[in-house]
Amino acid sequence: MEDLIPLTPQLWTAVGETLWIVGLSLLFGGIGGLLIGLGLYTTRSGALLANRAVFGLLNVLVNIFRPIPFIIFLAAAQPLARSVTGSGIGNNAIIFTLSLAAAFGISRIVEQNLLTVQPGVIEAARSVGAGRRRIIATILIPEALGPLILGYTYIFVALVDMSAVAGYVGGGGLGNFAIQYGYRQFNPVVTWAAVAVIIVLVQLVQFLGNQTARKVLRR
Repeated sequence: MEDLIPLTPQLWTAVGETLWIVGLSLLFGGIGGLLIGLGLYTTRSGALLANRAVFGLLNVLVNIFRPIPFIIFLAAAQPLARSVTGSGIGNNAIIFTLSLAAAFGISRIVEQNLLTVQPGVIEAARSVGAGRRRIIATILIPEALGPLILGYTYIFVALVDMSAVAGYVGGGGLGNFAIQYGYRQFNPVVTWAAVAVIIVLVQLVQFLGNQTARKVLRR
């Protein structure tokens, strides 16, 4: 513990960086994933905006990028991150790459959760003349909101994991802290301190996500 006390300021800085990286990645990736997921759901055969070509294109894109291990995706997307953010390393580049990876993962979660909405609910809305946009905004998404909250909570946990991996390529946060002050200094106490903080953070977010989803599902 004596080795950890002098590093307490760096630890709290790393916690702040992790929350910043994960929060922005979840925001940007969440919006992108929601749009792609809606596209997959609404353009499939028999859906509100059925379009075989658009669905096929989105489906192929998601199937190509989603299975790529993040450490490989991180390296492969570095040139694109450099052209967008001005640097291939650092927190801005990591946020861009995490957001991109998250968008493809979230899109499948969104699509699968939207498929749980009973078709009869949508058909009833269409029978009374509700427009497609209105159905999506006021019926489809609200009906799937509880499962979507749980899905986004899962993605938050996954992003914490991926942000730690990003510590290997110059990203900040708890992963970088554990590598720089723990692994490279042969100090397991520091490494396990970072692990403990990650566990607490994940448990807290999971609890809040579960509670919020439970309240939504009880409405």
